[in-house]
Formats: sequence, C-alpha cells, structure tokens
Amino acid sequence: MIVGSPRTFDKKFSFVVQIDNFTSFGFSKCSALEMEVAEIKHFEGGTLIPNKSAGRVDFKDITLERGATRDLDMFLWMQQVANAPANIGVKEVLYKRHLDIVQLDRDGSPLKRWSLFNAWPKSFTAGEWDNGADENVIEKMVLCYDYFVRTL
Repeated sequence: MIVGSPRTFDKKFSFVVQIDNFTSFGFSKCSALEMEVAEIKHFEGGTLIPNKSAGRVDFKDITLERGATRDLDMFLWMQQVANAPANIGVKEVLYKRHLDIVQLDRDGSPLKRWSLFNAWPKSFTAGEWDNGADENVIEKMVLCYDYFVRTL
C-alpha cells in the first residue's frame, strides 16, 4: 500500500443472508463470525518454556435478527429440529442447511461471501411485546454450524 492513498472500508449495514429453502432473506442483524483454535501446551523434560501447537477448531454460533412478519420460515425450520428427537420430525441431514452471508458494496454488488455449512437453529425467539413501545417485534434465531469459509 502506498502511504497517503485513500482506503475504502467495508460497511456493516449492507448485507444479505441466503439460506437454503428460505423465501425471505431480510435480516436486520447478524452477529460476528468467529473461529477459535485451541492451544496445546506441552512441557517436555522439565523445560520452563512450553512447546505450543494448534488444537481443535471451534466455530462460534451466530444470531440472526429480523422484524417479525407473517413469514414462517424461521419458525418452521426450528420446529423441524425440535421435533426430530421425538421421532416426529425430519432426519438430521434434512434440517441442516447451507447458508451464505454476503457483504454488499454501496451499489449492491457483492464484496465478500462467507459460506456456513450444515447450519441448524439452536434457539428461536418469537419476539417480545410491549403495549407502551413504538417498536417492531424482532424475531431472533441462534444457529450452530460445522464450519465457515470465505468464498469471495
């Protein structure tokens, strides 16, 4: 990079979330994608300085939020997962889905794409209600997934 050259930073307000079999992708908020590698320490032969190496990788859950509408996609997906252990829902492979978080430029063109694999809802919040508030009802869903990669 040349000193003094202007830089453009990505804006956090412009994104879409694309989920397999969803008809609506209008989420107002998506929590950060996080990946953490465990640290393995080994002190060999009484040394005071440990040998360190990488351990298991952990991908943190994400939370999606959107204004509540008549769209049932989020609730029905959660219901598939909740019913599966009772043997009245779908099999595990059928409720796990692929999703993409696409960071958009100001003109709407994709800047970055993050792909999450085998995602499924861990919790669903239908919203909270308050007769004294001038706000929309917000639905929230926490998703687990196996891993993510950057594809763009």
